Amino acid sequence: MTISSSPTGKGIVLFQEKYVRRHWDDERELWYFSIIDIVEILTDSTNPRRYWSDLKMKLSKEGSEVYEKIVQLKMTAPDGKERVTDCFSTEDLLRVIQSIPSPKAEPFKIWLAKVGYERMEEMEDPELTFERAMRTYLQKGYSKEWINQRLKSIEIRKELTDEWRERGVEEGREFAILTDEITRAWSGKNVREYKQFKGLKKEGLRDHMTNLELVLNMLAEATTTEISKEKKPVTFDQNKKVAKRGGQIAGNARKEIEAETGEKIVSPKNAKELGGGDRKGLR
Repeated sequence: MTISSSPTGKGIVLFQEKYVRRHWDDERELWYFSIIDIVEILTDSTNPRRYWSDLKMKLSKEGSEVYEKIVQLKMTAPDGKERVTDCFSTEDLLRVIQSIPSPKAEPFKIWLAKVGYERMEEMEDPELTFERAMRTYLQKGYSKEWINQRLKSIEIRKELTDEWRERGVEEGREFAILTDEITRAWSGKNVREYKQFKGLKKEGLRDHMTNLELVLNMLAEATTTEISKEKKPVTFDQNKKVAKRGGQIAGNARKEIEAETGEKIVSPKNAKELGGGDRKGLR
């Protein structure tokens, strides 16, 4: 049940020793995968296009929401020609896989059930979220010092998003806009620019920050929370001003540190480049 990067770097991933075509949407920041390739692997069908056509018709008749999520993209076919093919984002792809009656699809279904159960447990006991995060980061090779910093940043972020909800800010687009305001104000880059600077795509930006980057980001978000509690913004524009001010305060701290050390804090390096396998460079 593994998906790994292809050494070719040509928009293909290795999936159970077979290749799956994919496309990165820079605007939406999503990977899209060829459903035909996935169907062929999971069903061993001699005619995966026909299999997908029948399954697609079945999903449509059932009124499945996932049917509406099909994205058609041009991808290179086995004969080398570019052809339009049905694709899904990772989330929607997993939902389609649940509709495929195949022994090879069972590991995915078991994994999805396990993840769902874990999330339900975490809703009952939020402390489990931090324990799971700690295990995951340790398995990835991050240092304990960095992990403690990262977990603290999660706590501070939650306090900020709780405050935004209290002020009537809507999750999704409005959260993203305010986050951009904070990030740009302290680092000089919005989230997308920052990720591109580090050579990231779908990966989480904070997981690729140094300790000092994390500290300043936490300062920016914690300051925004405190200002919001004091000012009690009512409109979205007022929330944007608060977010910008919170980021500016952390930005001033960044500039002072850079003036003292003569080194730039916002680093183009990501976790892999900073510390290799053990992430020691993130300290």
